[in-house]
Amino acid sequence: MRIAWRNRLVVFRLRPVCVASFLVFALLALAITSLLLGSYPTRIKDIMALISSGHDSPAHTQAILISLRIPRILLAALCGAMLGLAGSAMQSFTRNGLADPGLIGVREGSIFAVLITILFLPAVPLFLRPVIGMTGGLAIAGLAIIIARSVAHLRFVLVGIGLSWLLASAIAMLLVTQDSQTAQTALAWIAGSLSSASWDFFPVALFFTAISALALFATARSADIALLGEKAAIGLGSNLKLTAMIQLVAAAVLSATCVATVGGIGFIGLIAPHLARLSTGQSRQFSVLFNSAIWGALLLLCADTIGRVAFLPLQLPAGVVLAVIGVPVLLGLLWKQRHQL
Repeated sequence: MRIAWRNRLVVFRLRPVCVASFLVFALLALAITSLLLGSYPTRIKDIMALISSGHDSPAHTQAILISLRIPRILLAALCGAMLGLAGSAMQSFTRNGLADPGLIGVREGSIFAVLITILFLPAVPLFLRPVIGMTGGLAIAGLAIIIARSVAHLRFVLVGIGLSWLLASAIAMLLVTQDSQTAQTALAWIAGSLSSASWDFFPVALFFTAISALALFATARSADIALLGEKAAIGLGSNLKLTAMIQLVAAAVLSATCVATVGGIGFIGLIAPHLARLSTGQSRQFSVLFNSAIWGALLLLCADTIGRVAFLPLQLPAGVVLAVIGVPVLLGLLWKQRHQL
């Protein structure tokens, strides 16, 4: 659909707008459903009473909703959006549909840095953990670039996978030296669990997400131009190195913030951009970024809700539920691109 506005022709694509609207509605519906489910079921009228006047709802209902479920739901949606944005940025600047913060070492670098802080520097303030995680993630990403000498070839992903395995071994060796209770708690966090979600994490996560998302959306047009090739992009005045650097740093910040908040959630950064492209039929970076964020929020919130209520009174980490979904999808993507590898 084309609309004339101020002597300019604006192209209005109906399908991406409808898909985005449906995804936002689905996310809201899932969030409300997640509020109602749990070992202590709540009702719609309890939520309405809490919204209208918190004093009218029972004290235990207020405690469950305000202190436990609402921050957990908000963090699940926010961290899922982080990983969706990070995966979209990674796949854009590497020009590889298999790129993901977990596949090129950023996630493991962040986990290792934050784990060292938790185990040996427990007095470090909570708000500094994302910064420490960023440092670890960016260091590994920089090392991968130095070794691979490029970010636009498959060897960058292969080098990142090798560094991921190396760091995973180092993390395992680190946990072996700890007592069983500490190691068990750390393993649950590494697997990606929102069981310890609280309001303390939310402002820090929201701050870094907002900054990184603004940077990615600001470079979306340059990222689209970069897909035309180096010569065409330079001719159109696009700075490819600056765009790639912004995307890499923003992806590392998003991934590290998610790791510092809820642990090592995997596969969302890989799956969400593909779902965004398939659902909208669009490859423009602005559309892919926005829809990847919504898909990521949906995936993580759905995984956390399933892990929280499906096996009561036990709770499965969201990362475990996502692995069950993500591994078949990863194998399918590898098979689809087998002739390009």
